[in-house]
Amino acid sequence: MKSNKPFKSVVLIAALTGLMSVAVQAQDVSLKIHLSGAAKSKISLLSLTGASIKTVVEHPSIHKGQTATLSVPKAVLPAEFVLRFDFQEQDSSNPYPSEKHIFISDQNLELWVKPKSLNNPDSTYFQKDERENTLMTRFTMENFKKREQLGLIQNFLMNYDQPTSKFFQMGSAEYDSRREVYNKWLAAQTEHYKTSFVSNTFVFQHIPPIVWNGTETDRLNSAIDHYFDGMNFKNPAILQTNELKEWMNKYVNIYGAMSTTMELRDSLFTLAGKRAIEKAKLGNPQVYGWMVDYFYNGFESFNMTAGIKMLEPYLNDPACLTSKRKAIEQRLKGMETLTVGAVAPNFNWNLASGKTVPFHDFKTEAKYKLVLFWSADCRHCKELMEKLHPWYQEAEMK
Repeated sequence: MKSNKPFKSVVLIAALTGLMSVAVQAQDVSLKIHLSGAAKSKISLLSLTGASIKTVVEHPSIHKGQTATLSVPKAVLPAEFVLRFDFQEQDSSNPYPSEKHIFISDQNLELWVKPKSLNNPDSTYFQKDERENTLMTRFTMENFKKREQLGLIQNFLMNYDQPTSKFFQMGSAEYDSRREVYNKWLAAQTEHYKTSFVSNTFVFQHIPPIVWNGTETDRLNSAIDHYFDGMNFKNPAILQTNELKEWMNKYVNIYGAMSTTMELRDSLFTLAGKRAIEKAKLGNPQVYGWMVDYFYNGFESFNMTAGIKMLEPYLNDPACLTSKRKAIEQRLKGMETLTVGAVAPNFNWNLASGKTVPFHDFKTEAKYKLVLFWSADCRHCKELMEKLHPWYQEAEMK
């Protein structure tokens, strides 16, 4: 019995420590906003994390000279947001939108705002000790200066008509030297400010090598081979950034630039997904799962069945923390049953008269019935409609 007392004390202390940790993590962050330069405004804080933009919190109306405090849930932090103002210059004016990107981590923020001048530091600014957005502003200015000279050399190399000349070789050597120096500076900045959330966005500025002496295809292939250089997929904090999705869109667009037919496009995009997921697979399970989700969303929007099929092995990997597992499994099951020549599943069909009948009971003079399910924002639906429309017009004329 005596030997059990210290053990019980340790458990109690651990439990209390756990409760304290949860209490700290459960704290929300306040965003206090002082409004000027407008009669009144609605305020919305929109999250950029995830597949779509979502409203996190909003204030219905704040008048000139007043202060509004938004409580940002700790569960969505840290992250990048859009702070939106639907403001009216006069009480009788129509609302006009104005937006500003901001970062919120664990610091309570105070912001003085003129909606018409959201990105003017003289009109819209945080408190003096604000950390994340101040660091991001400073980094952006310094980063622009360092990349400016690299951009000038790159433009010269891209447009110079004598790639075998000594002058061109000197230019490409100078570019590579400056690129390496820049990437080292970027890595040093990331390490120096690693306790700040915004430092997780610095990695997306990494510049991979370029094959200057090759063809355009050589350059594209080189960009693909080195695209993930410098990226740390073991860091789950990159999932909270808006830059990750934009960075991956640029990667996929490189493959798109090489596509000359729809068939080649589907093949290349599937290959892009395979390569990216294999890279992310070596990192954090959440990042691994996010990458699978990203490509599933893309494959689904283009109806790329080969791409969706490519994702199947990753569903059996317990390290892949995908949020789309059920959706992908259902899609794969549907692909197995909905094959060419198979009988379409039965469902209720709403006629123009308002009557509802089972689809299988809907009789026509034709041997087959064509049903197209589509959406205005579905790309492959639009492509199919463009192909079917001339055929439909031809059938109407007969």
